[in-house]
Amino acid sequence: MRPETILRQYRDLLRHRDATACTPRCRGRPRPLSSIRLLVLRLVRENPCWGYRRIHGELVALGVTVAASTVWEILKVHGIDLSPERQHTAWADFLRSQADALPACDFFEVCTLTGARLYVFAVIEHATRRIRILGATVHPTGQWVTRLGRNLVMDLQDAGSTAKFLIRHRDATFTAAFDAVLADAGLHAVTTGIRIPGKNAITERWIQTCRRELLDRTLIGNQRHLLHALREFEVFYNGHRPHRALRQAAPLRPLPDPGADRVPVARLDVRRHDGLGGVLREYRYAA
Repeated sequence: MRPETILRQYRDLLRHRDATACTPRCRGRPRPLSSIRLLVLRLVRENPCWGYRRIHGELVALGVTVAASTVWEILKVHGIDLSPERQHTAWADFLRSQADALPACDFFEVCTLTGARLYVFAVIEHATRRIRILGATVHPTGQWVTRLGRNLVMDLQDAGSTAKFLIRHRDATFTAAFDAVLADAGLHAVTTGIRIPGKNAITERWIQTCRRELLDRTLIGNQRHLLHALREFEVFYNGHRPHRALRQAAPLRPLPDPGADRVPVARLDVRRHDGLGGVLREYRYAA
């Protein structure tokens, strides 16, 4: 053994001793309360498709002060998938900058138990993420779409919307009469590019959410049944479901006031409210 080898081993020993002596005994944040941990595990057990961000949003809606990283840590410790079947979609910067004045619309297809194809027309506001289900039909025509456009204009005016543009694709059912109805209300129709779904990314993302959380878990019998299920999902989506883009608030439900009195965490008495036979689930404090 050479002298250089002995000196190198001696230096390594000193570095290891210094690192061990400087390491604090207690590191990181304190562990979350057992009640929060049990509630997180309950939510993920009853909703296997929810990721840690979705669970964090539900906790925020309940007024529980906890970081998303804490939820992530609880799921990781128990070996639970942190983000099951979740695809990350990149949002276009220009859509974000124009969100206050940009609703978008699109069709999506639903198949019933008899094999019939129904086409649903929906509109979403980029700023508030509020969704509007305007109608569903077997044969969408230009006249039908124009009538729904009038209903949309009246609804936006009643809500006091300041929208100036409406994103739509280049389907033949969007006729000149539809654009004229929008123009009379001060809305300019903006068409997307050919085979460029990213220009209507928020609407496409909502359609994926609707399929994953409702349509893929519901057997649709006919057009009336479809409209009933979509109306229930519209109320749930606008009034309860949290959104990351809104800091875990819902489109029609603001975040809890930070200055308001918080419910003691040790007294978490949360009840589940089911919709559509358990397809939609809301968690609220017991009365």
